Amino acid sequence: MDWQDLTKLTQGQPLAVERVRLTDSGVAIEGDFELPQLAQLSVEDQVFVTAFVRSHGSIKEMERIFGVSYPTIKNRLNRIAGSLEFVDTDPAPSRSEVLQRLKRGQITAADAIRELDDLP
Repeated sequence: MDWQDLTKLTQGQPLAVERVRLTDSGVAIEGDFELPQLAQLSVEDQVFVTAFVRSHGSIKEMERIFGVSYPTIKNRLNRIAGSLEFVDTDPAPSRSEVLQRLKRGQITAADAIRELDDLP
């Protein structure tokens, strides 16, 4: 069974992955795993996102591939983007990271205080 079969089988219903097996070693890990955001999209939206990436984000190419207008492509991209959470690729440093940078002299005490005040 591949991802498309799984997505069709679940028909967009939420699912939980409880077992993962590493194919090379056969090691299995059991727990409660959430699927990545892109895997939670419908098959049609996954195909659309794949086409968008393969076309290097060219809306003109997407118009050609899907035979639809620019506004249709933009609306679909906006709908898909709205369903995805933003992944922070530059998370705030931890308290210990700030203190380590202060200790190494990479930031001033005032900078450290400011950063520590901004931490949740």
